Amino acid sequence: MSRDASQDEIKKAYRKLARQLHPDVNPGDDASERFKLVTHAYDVLSDTESRQRYDMGGDSNGGFNGGGFGGFGDIFETFFGAGGGGRSARPRSRRERGQDALVRINLDLGDVVFGVHRDIEVDTAVLCETCEGSCCQPGTSPVTCDVCGGSGHVQRQVRSLLGNVVTTQPCGSCEGYGTTIPYPCGSCGGQGRVRSRRVVALDIPAGVETGLRLQLPGSGEVGRAGGPNGDLYVEVHVAPHAVFSREGDDLLATLEVSMTDAILGTTTTIEGLDGTVDLELRAGVQSGDVLTIGGRGITPLRGSQRGDLRVGVQVLTPTRLDGAQRKLIEDFAKKTKAPEPQLAQFQQGLFSKLRDRFRSH
Repeated sequence: MSRDASQDEIKKAYRKLARQLHPDVNPGDDASERFKLVTHAYDVLSDTESRQRYDMGGDSNGGFNGGGFGGFGDIFETFFGAGGGGRSARPRSRRERGQDALVRINLDLGDVVFGVHRDIEVDTAVLCETCEGSCCQPGTSPVTCDVCGGSGHVQRQVRSLLGNVVTTQPCGSCEGYGTTIPYPCGSCGGQGRVRSRRVVALDIPAGVETGLRLQLPGSGEVGRAGGPNGDLYVEVHVAPHAVFSREGDDLLATLEVSMTDAILGTTTTIEGLDGTVDLELRAGVQSGDVLTIGGRGITPLRGSQRGDLRVGVQVLTPTRLDGAQRKLIEDFAKKTKAPEPQLAQFQQGLFSKLRDRFRSH
């Protein structure tokens, strides 16, 4: 707690510790004695004049001198924080889990139909082959810290409002590890790992979409001192295709046909993402009609039933006719007695019409 802690903060901290040490909850003799000390400290610190005198280094009417502390903040932090008598401190482990890694991969729409295998090159941390994660030169090993005796922490005794209080802090000599490395590995600088490029094999499932992240547990960077690997995340980006687009697990495309083929009907072959597809156009097919070829879409990410290939028809009207061709069309128009042009619901071009048709299928 800081030096300028409010009375409400003092009260909150006192109540929390008092609940833990109250004789009705904690019947031990040590807890009972600490409860009395906490209560006495609170009586002194919650009084404005006593707190002010203590902050100035004087006797606070409680028989405790403030020498050795910077003021109220140090005392309160010592007792209610580090001096609270929690679990015994243990040395830190040098082994740490490695960080996760993220790479991005570009795919074609065709890769998404059935899935694809890729070998990904990753620049990351790998285990040092020289020391095998020990951080020491071969033939040497860590030695027990002569300052903390291997505990990783040191204690200091200070005088406070509550008498002599023992605080525990990480050892500055070994940084809390309990051991020191007199001869660090020259290859990794005592880290137990080095930077390197490695290849990760990845089977990308069918049905992935842009933005999807695939997780490879344990394929990230190795931890310090040979700690466990982090995870590798692969973010997918599917490039737009020149012909096909995707809607869920279905593939969409537009087929341009001549006016004569639309009138008479025809059979044609188109190139799909996974081979050729035969299409039969009935006579009189209209722009905006949708032909559905079942099972020629994308295999879903979860499941095995492929989506469909849906092809929208666009009838092309000729714009350049010679005299003979124009006469044939005029004769055809007279004989068929085509209806007069009339208004219909407005649509934003063929693609709007196709979109509506696609959704209705």
